[in-house]
Amino acid sequence: MLPAPDTVFIGVSTKMYMGYAHSLEWVEQLVAEVDARPALTAGRVVPFVIPSFPVLPEAARLLAGTPLVLGAQNCSWADGPWTGEVSPSMLAELGVGLVEIGHAERRRYFGEDEAMIALKVSAAVDAGLTPLLCVGETEVLEPEAAAAMVFLHIKAAVSGDWSVASQLVIAYEPVWAIGAPEPASAEYVSRVVAALRESLAQHGLAGIPVIYGGSAKPGLLPQLDGVSGLFLGRFAHDAANFGRVLDEALSFCTADALKTPSRGR
Repeated sequence: MLPAPDTVFIGVSTKMYMGYAHSLEWVEQLVAEVDARPALTAGRVVPFVIPSFPVLPEAARLLAGTPLVLGAQNCSWADGPWTGEVSPSMLAELGVGLVEIGHAERRRYFGEDEAMIALKVSAAVDAGLTPLLCVGETEVLEPEAAAAMVFLHIKAAVSGDWSVASQLVIAYEPVWAIGAPEPASAEYVSRVVAALRESLAQHGLAGIPVIYGGSAKPGLLPQLDGVSGLFLGRFAHDAANFGRVLDEALSFCTADALKTPSRGR
């Protein structure tokens, strides 16, 4: 799932907010929102959905033939004797294309450190999955300082192998904005991502996808500069809001308002 440089990603995770039946009903609603927007088949806007593990097989069936990419909320670092874990190879077998790694909640509450995250990233890439690497500062900083911290997170996650980094989608999620009433300001996010891209450019990676998450909702995307899309949470648990953000992304692309890397994205 290696994207074109100007691809816009719009995705949503359910975390554990929905039960099994509710999750599938919601996935069907997302499919309806996507089907109502045939321009998505062009591939410039890539929608993705990340439900709970038990939902994945049936969700894969519901998403078959649609532009929606199926994601998983986590993965193990290997096959084998790891009770309760789910391997990247099994996720790939189920039709998963993208896997979330290193979310702030995994880091804080489940003790996932940089070494474990690096193992998971490597295992996901080996299984043919695209890691959606979650990174972000824990408190409000100057944008340049926040970008420097995020850059170090990315470097650690790929164990310094920048060829691996080229296969990631970066979810920039300031920890202090997750679950907040409002997202980080558009100016702050844009400045952090711009500074981050300057650091990544030293490794030929200025154009890798960097999407924003952290209380993201409709109306934010048009205000951002140099950001490759949004990673939505609770606001998109109403499927209509997911559709509204898709419209914003499609409008952005149609108007050529989202700059390509060669023009400073």
